[in-house]
Amino acid sequence: MDAFEVSGQLTLSQVSRITGLPRSSVHRMLEQLVAKKWLRRDGTDYCLGIRLMELGSLAIQQDRLYSVALPFLRELHRVTGLVVQFGVLDAPDVVYLDKIGGMLSGVVPTRVGERSSADRSALGRALLAFGGSPVGAEAPMTLRQELSRIRDTGVAYGAGLLSPGLNCVAAPVGPQGNAIAAVAVSGPSAMLKLDYRSAVPVRLVASSIWGAVGQTATHFDVQRTMRELRALPSAGPRRMRS
Repeated sequence: MDAFEVSGQLTLSQVSRITGLPRSSVHRMLEQLVAKKWLRRDGTDYCLGIRLMELGSLAIQQDRLYSVALPFLRELHRVTGLVVQFGVLDAPDVVYLDKIGGMLSGVVPTRVGERSSADRSALGRALLAFGGSPVGAEAPMTLRQELSRIRDTGVAYGAGLLSPGLNCVAAPVGPQGNAIAAVAVSGPSAMLKLDYRSAVPVRLVASSIWGAVGQTATHFDVQRTMRELRALPSAGPRRMRS
């Protein structure tokens, strides 16, 4: 199954070469996985099946952190009009648990379930700065300086990290020095300025998610944050463009 992580579609020969297993054994296992709907066969090619998507979606929906965060993430997208992303740190990588983007979704080159090097995005850098796993001395000096700045300000800014002309603002979710997740907004530089005003709604949502994780996320808790978001002068997409 790991062989399909790099390429979503492989032939029998390719799977045999990647895994180092005999063709006969690979063929038998592939056909068994197709029968169980873990994989799907399209002619001579094999690709990931519907069962993986079903279980992956179920795992995310059942995750308490994600369940608590979802209403806040949706409201952040509604208020800002920007692409909202939510992710966690796994070793040196960030794994995206959710992405809410509407019409702008295609502008941001990430997807739910994607894994990428944490230093290549503002969301990932927020996690590195506050995730409790110090970046070693072998990391570039510029990255270590940037993580230090993020720890000082509590916010990670990214200009062109994900794509040229794309800005991003991210904030950690969790206690200082031990972030359990991070939330970010992304959009074209003309819509999202890298300043304090743009960071306010992101930080508000990040702190609200962490506050709700430690208690039952009641309707009252969510609605209070929504009212605070709407009251922010910099929250609306039109103000973001100014």
